[in-house]
Amino acid sequence: MSFVEILLTAIGLSMDAFAVSVCKGLSIRNVRISHMLTAGIWFGFFQGLMPALGFYAGELFYTFVSSFSHWIAFVLLSVIGVNMILEAGKEEEALNHSMAPLTMLTLAVATSIDAFAVGTSLALLDTPLFPAVLIIGCTTFLISSAGVLLGGKFGARYQKGSTRAGGIILIAIGLRILLRALFF
Repeated sequence: MSFVEILLTAIGLSMDAFAVSVCKGLSIRNVRISHMLTAGIWFGFFQGLMPALGFYAGELFYTFVSSFSHWIAFVLLSVIGVNMILEAGKEEEALNHSMAPLTMLTLAVATSIDAFAVGTSLALLDTPLFPAVLIIGCTTFLISSAGVLLGGKFGARYQKGSTRAGGIILIAIGLRILLRALFF
C-alpha cells in the first residue's frame, strides 16, 4: 500500500473512535485537554496495536493465501466498511462520561477490532508494518482528540456522517486493491 492508501485507511479506521470520542465530548460539560489526551492515547494506541497483531497473524497465512490475497483484502475492507455504514444508521446509545481506565480500555478494544483485520490485509499486501502502524496510531490519536473537543462544542450533528464516510473510504480502498491486482 502507498502512503496515501495507508493514510486513508487510518482515517477510515479512526472513524469509530472519532464517533465514540464525540460522544465522550457530548457527555462532558467542560472538555479539558486531559479528556482529549485520554481519548487520543487510548484509541490511538489500540488502533496501532491491533493492526500489528493482525499483521503477524496475516504473515502466518501469507504462504497459503498469497495468490488471492487481494481478494481477502477487498472482502475484509468491504465487510468492515459496510459494517461501519450500517452502524451509523443505528439508534443512539446513552452517553457515558466516564474516562476511567476500564471504560476506555473496553471502548478502545471495541473500536479497534476492525484494525486487526486491516493488519491482516497489510501483511497480505506486503506493506511495511512500522510506518503503517505509526500512521494509523497517530492519525487516530489526532482524530480522537479532536472528536472529544468537537463533541463538547458541536454535539452529535456529524457523528453518523463521519462513520459512514469512514466505511465508504475502506470499501473504496479495498476495491482499488482488488482492481489493481486484477488489471494492473
